[in-house]
Amino acid sequence: MYRFDNRIVATLDAGGTNLVFGAMRGCEYIIEPITLPSRANNLELCLRSIVEGFTKVFSILDEKPVAISFAFPGPADYARGIIGGYLLNFPAFRDGVALGPFLEEKFGLPVFINNDGDLFAFGEATGGILPKINKRIADLGGDKVYKNLLGFTFGTGLGIGQVINGQLNLGNNSCVEACFLRNVSDPEYIAEDGVSIRAVIREYKNISGSQDENLSPYDIFLIAEGRKEGNSYAATESFARFGKIAGDVFATAASLTDSIIVVGGGVTGAMKYIKAALLAEMRATIQTMAGDTIPRMLLRVFDLDDESDFGRFLTGDSREINIPESHRTLVYDPMKRTGIATSELGASKAISIGAYNYALSQIDNMN
Repeated sequence: MYRFDNRIVATLDAGGTNLVFGAMRGCEYIIEPITLPSRANNLELCLRSIVEGFTKVFSILDEKPVAISFAFPGPADYARGIIGGYLLNFPAFRDGVALGPFLEEKFGLPVFINNDGDLFAFGEATGGILPKINKRIADLGGDKVYKNLLGFTFGTGLGIGQVINGQLNLGNNSCVEACFLRNVSDPEYIAEDGVSIRAVIREYKNISGSQDENLSPYDIFLIAEGRKEGNSYAATESFARFGKIAGDVFATAASLTDSIIVVGGGVTGAMKYIKAALLAEMRATIQTMAGDTIPRMLLRVFDLDDESDFGRFLTGDSREINIPESHRTLVYDPMKRTGIATSELGASKAISIGAYNYALSQIDNMN
């Protein structure tokens, strides 16, 4: 979107332990990251760290950025730059903090704050999978352009972002979420309890009987790979259960938005053990009261990480049809389809690209 733009935007990756500051030009990092402690339990110290970090970024750059743009955990009123509510990793912000206006006054720059899932989706829609798909279609001589994208992140929790018709969908209340959808395997619980780091660890322990308190999803992945001692069946099954619940969430979200799906985050390193169950859930059937068996989704689901599947997704089922009472024909593709891809950018860079492109698009729209 702004891949050849010379303007600079200062960025921040805000975590409960560390704040990682950077800067981008033309959708690429231009300085080494600067890391400071978050000190998230103390509002005064946390704000001091944020100001210190951006001040250091500005001192390194050869010209002043045109904006500050970054992701910060919610809940929040992102449009107004106010962080507040039950923030697990930033307890000092729970009473409501006007972080955006605070930074605007400190640095005299426009400040844009969004949810990390939103910026992940926007980064992939403007500088990742969506441009890649549309370019490949154009290279094949096609004219279809995909404009809707869902970005999901697999990590501590289940994140989501929506880009609809090329625009980031922030909702009416900055509250586009997937984590509170029902868990298809345990409907009394939320989906995030089945699609998260804690879910993988819990399911492995439940199946294997392990009492190891130091297990991580990466350890469980290594067990599945046969590279670490443990219960290999429990390891692969824990990821499969994760995939089934994620697939139900994806099917619901894609059915309502008719979107391409891209997935990022640390747990995607185990996608080889997640994807079969995920795709099976999305491709499952459902019944009507008339006794008909129909696809769960009207959209045919393709695995865009598989080159042959990607090829079938691109070409579809185009054919010529006659115009009634005419000698003319039209090319018609009846295949309604979507695809799932694992992020090639990685969640962190996609979020930064999203922050960069979002800031510049907002500035350009103001002018």
